[in-house]
Amino acid sequence: MLQAIGLTSTPRRDLPPLVDDLTLEARPGTVTALLGEPGSGKTTALRLMLELEPGRGVTYFRGRPLHRIPYPGREVGVLLADVPGNPSRTVLSQLRMLCAAAGVPASRADTMLEVVGIAGLRDQRLGSLSYGMERRVALAAALLADPCTLLLDEPAAGLSPRESGWLHGLLRGHASQGGAVLFTTADAKEAARSADRVVSIAAGRLVADQDAAEFARTRLRPRVAVRSPYAGRLADVLGREARAAQRAVEIVEESGSRLSVYGSSCAEVGEAAFRHGVLVHQLADETGDAGAPRPPVPPVPQARTEPDGADPAPRSSAATSGSTRPASAVRRMGGPLRPLRYELCRVFGTATPLLTAAVVVAVSAVTALVLARAGGTPQNRLLAAWPELLPLPPAALGAGLLGALAFGEEYRYPALAADRGTVPRRMGLLAAKLAVCAALALAFGALAVTADAAALKLVFDRGPLRAPGEWLSPAVSWAGLLVGCAWAGVLASGVFRSAVAGLAAVLAVPVIVVPLVRKALDGPSAYAASGLAARLRGLAWAQWPPEADRLVLGALRVMAQPVGTALLLSLMVLLCAYAFTGLRSRVRW
Repeated sequence: MLQAIGLTSTPRRDLPPLVDDLTLEARPGTVTALLGEPGSGKTTALRLMLELEPGRGVTYFRGRPLHRIPYPGREVGVLLADVPGNPSRTVLSQLRMLCAAAGVPASRADTMLEVVGIAGLRDQRLGSLSYGMERRVALAAALLADPCTLLLDEPAAGLSPRESGWLHGLLRGHASQGGAVLFTTADAKEAARSADRVVSIAAGRLVADQDAAEFARTRLRPRVAVRSPYAGRLADVLGREARAAQRAVEIVEESGSRLSVYGSSCAEVGEAAFRHGVLVHQLADETGDAGAPRPPVPPVPQARTEPDGADPAPRSSAATSGSTRPASAVRRMGGPLRPLRYELCRVFGTATPLLTAAVVVAVSAVTALVLARAGGTPQNRLLAAWPELLPLPPAALGAGLLGALAFGEEYRYPALAADRGTVPRRMGLLAAKLAVCAALALAFGALAVTADAAALKLVFDRGPLRAPGEWLSPAVSWAGLLVGCAWAGVLASGVFRSAVAGLAAVLAVPVIVVPLVRKALDGPSAYAASGLAARLRGLAWAQWPPEADRLVLGALRVMAQPVGTALLLSLMVLLCAYAFTGLRSRVRW
């Protein structure tokens, strides 16, 4: 059961609101059509129901507003736009990612592909699908979590009659199992043919709420469809006879051989054609276009029964007085219920990680060979392929790029649902992104160092390489640099909502922050920090072995370096900015 009471969008400057005091309901087991001309406020009404538009009014889904439903994706299936996924991702990977977001098994994706009839397209890229196939994928995404209510914005727009019939048959099947379906349309014939109930709106206000049969009888004009090779001659004949009989008959020539006759019947048209010897190929009664709409009237709230578990207090206040209707703000969509699986599906749903790794390894190996050929480069920088002229080595740039795409890709291609606000800021999702990006960064680092060492040995034998005397501190520094760059990309893209901004923040660390830190650290120190590891060991609850001092000293030495200090400061600033913007987005008004 969907009940929308007093929906009113935010007024526009010098213009009335797109939706004005709209009250309607979609009952379980029925298909309801929200009918209106383009610009009448149909899409805005759906967005108000989903708390995506600021305004007034309240919508109950089985007695609860959307923000009080623990798992909205399992209650409401939404189709507001095209498939909101990266065009390079396959159909199956997109649906499996949405399964992780909704908290349902990944096998549900294969099931829904069978239901919507595109199981053979599971490996196709989203960008290569036709419009009809895109609508099927979007419908499969809306049905993934088996929701009770479906909200669809013109689902059959642009589809062929055959595809449109299939889609409405699927919606009818969902309603027959006890679900509620509400779809918008601008086609009166589609509404009368496919829905059980038709709610007509104009200028954002309720015009009529009727059963489909009553709507077809009172709002649609019957007509006679005629097909004849002599359509023009037949139109002249019907016009002359109508004028002679002083009857109001409207004749519309729709094509070279087709006529639509309003105000007559099949018998009258057939008899006229027979008398004048006009050949007729088709003669049938049809439902024509809608008549002139009635003027908008204020909606009258109907008596409603309270479902089990519903809170009647806010509903009565919203239905009795327009001045006491609660205001709604733009709601943030909840994060994935299985964030780690969701992030893994997102990362490996495209070839970006593999392509980035291949480019990083190739560029790193070539750079290492060039540095070895020139000579004078320390072995640590040689293995990292990090010349003095570059702000960061290729592996760190690759890690920062994947980190920037962690949030930046989702702002460009919303993944959780179509038009469901911005990407959520839940700690579970952030932790999953940080963990996956850190693992990828370490993998990039290991691949780059291995490829550099192999290339140097292959070309120069063991000339540039020698056994390291101290490997722990360089290894910790290398890992810290890679993970820090990846995390900086993740946080910056989450704060600035752009992958480009995330990558720019990664490059800003060595270009801008490192010189400032180096300038601040230059100069003599009044007090020495020697023996810090031993003092930390004394403060610890559990005594660690003396061998662990090397690890502590290595970590401190990394943080004391300008790059390490700059990365640490940048991560702290970005984390605070991310927390601030996330806290601000949770404030409701």
